[in-house]
Amino acid sequence: MTGIINYGAGNIFSLTAALDRLGIPYGMVNTQDELIAYDRIIIPGVGHAGAAMRKLQASGLAASIGQLTKPVLGICVGMQLLTAYSEEGNSSLLNIVPLKTLHFENRISEKVPHIGWNQVFHENGFALFANIKKDAYFYFVHSYFIEYNATFTAAFTDYGLKFSASLQDRNFYGVQFHPEKSGEAGEQLLLNFSNLY
Repeated sequence: MTGIINYGAGNIFSLTAALDRLGIPYGMVNTQDELIAYDRIIIPGVGHAGAAMRKLQASGLAASIGQLTKPVLGICVGMQLLTAYSEEGNSSLLNIVPLKTLHFENRISEKVPHIGWNQVFHENGFALFANIKKDAYFYFVHSYFIEYNATFTAAFTDYGLKFSASLQDRNFYGVQFHPEKSGEAGEQLLLNFSNLY
């Protein structure tokens, strides 16, 4: 079963609606003791990375997430939380993946925030993208991005610059886009994650 980290910083309704449509069972994780009940964990997120990190720390979950050996998927701000640092609020994050989350402003000429459908390019071999076209479109809403790094980037997108649309490091996965709002490709990705062990 999939556990959803419930820390008050995620658009949980749209995620749970997608999981319901797909028949993927889930429950809410409010404390670190509840992590053990689930086979895999999703960290949703909409909003401010620094505020989200403070909520994870207050709940006691921040100290436990990095110790997990089961699959963990961060979505949007949830993916940014996996990095070491965010320019949003000058915040130290979970430091699971040694990358930085940066602001688009002053780095691109395109409109900020980046809102809408954009192509995501992934390579073969990433289980999260099984049965998904190598240039599928996904839905984005964000002003901050994770720097591209060939070691940890599972998929990239170009929006004035090349950035990490998806990360993978060991059992930790992240997507900057919203799979729950990305049609068939997004649903396939959620299904793929539900089959990871």
